[in-house]
Amino acid sequence: MDQKHASSPLAGAVHDLATEVVLALRSGDHLATVCGAAGIDEENRTGIAAVRVIGADLLLPSVLYGRHPHPGDVAVLDRAVREFPPKPDAPAATAWSHWHMISTLQRMAPPTPGAAAPGACAEPDAAWLEEAPWQAFTHQLSVLAPLAVPAAPSAVQRAAANRAVDLSRGFVRAVRRRDWLQAAGAGRWLTAVGGEPATLGLERGLDFVEQLGGHDPRVTLHVRAARLMAEARAR
Repeated sequence: MDQKHASSPLAGAVHDLATEVVLALRSGDHLATVCGAAGIDEENRTGIAAVRVIGADLLLPSVLYGRHPHPGDVAVLDRAVREFPPKPDAPAATAWSHWHMISTLQRMAPPTPGAAAPGACAEPDAAWLEEAPWQAFTHQLSVLAPLAVPAAPSAVQRAAANRAVDLSRGFVRAVRRRDWLQAAGAGRWLTAVGGEPATLGLERGLDFVEQLGGHDPRVTLHVRAARLMAEARAR
């Protein structure tokens, strides 16, 4: 592993896990286990924490290709949900990420008979997104980029659709500031909800973001997700 990605065991695990998600997105191989390839199982607490950082994107290849996820990945994501519930004073983005992990598990991998399912939870509040300045709005949406997937409506997705112009401004600002992860997350949202100005040049902009920020596999993950969604819409 590149030294700069090994500043901590958690950072290294997140890097490896995101890399495996990207490989699965590129290959479309739904039979491969993302966690297994990254050396993560249900007993690896650092790995479980890394899954909590990646969130529901752990199952993104199955979500975008419409296939059943690997049981090992489902088990690890379920463990992450149970091990790292949001605290009462957790940021709104953390609550939304947790909610999305649960809803993705319920949608993509219903429990087998007799197995305990993660407790259902209502959508967290999203009213704060309506009044957030466009800069903060873009930052929060980029943190919540895993929610930018088809067939997963939420209040966050509706807020993104209603403020596509603000999100476009944030995308341009992030590119100019060389904040590639934020730009990739904003671009993923714009691809998911549409409504960006034609002058934005989103497709070329995402190519540019990946070219300069692709050393971070999380950037590549968001860009690849955006491309797959765009390809599916074009068919």
